[in-house]
Amino acid sequence: MEQLSDFPVQVTIPIAWGEMDSYGHINNIYYLRYFEIARIQYFREMGLMDMKLETGLGPILAQTTCKYLKPLQYPDQIVVGAKIKSMSKSSFVMEHLIVSEKIGVAASGEGVIVMYDYNAAQKAEIPATIRSQIEEFEKKTFTN
Repeated sequence: MEQLSDFPVQVTIPIAWGEMDSYGHINNIYYLRYFEIARIQYFREMGLMDMKLETGLGPILAQTTCKYLKPLQYPDQIVVGAKIKSMSKSSFVMEHLIVSEKIGVAASGEGVIVMYDYNAAQKAEIPATIRSQIEEFEKKTFTN
């Protein structure tokens, strides 16, 4: 899908009948779940999920937004993209896009993810190894 060409993580998700609400379209909360699925896939590809288990350092979602552009309905299949838009010393902004096979771009959104030390219960700097992995994966350099 052309709209997702610059998203390094793309996850295909079938729309489920049970995700529809009484108005006959997918309930708005599921869009955030679709974002989460792509976000976690991105984290897995960067080794952030393993790092949290091994060191106690990992990502935590601080904020999320969603622009609902077109209503999704069953049956359909979507592709959800995830990419890093910007990065600071201790956080990054992840951009998401939901593209339906039937209706095209259905939603876009962002999430602010903070690197968090779960053992100390406080934010932490993004490790240099993770920063360089993300820059290589995204094929761009981020400045603080």
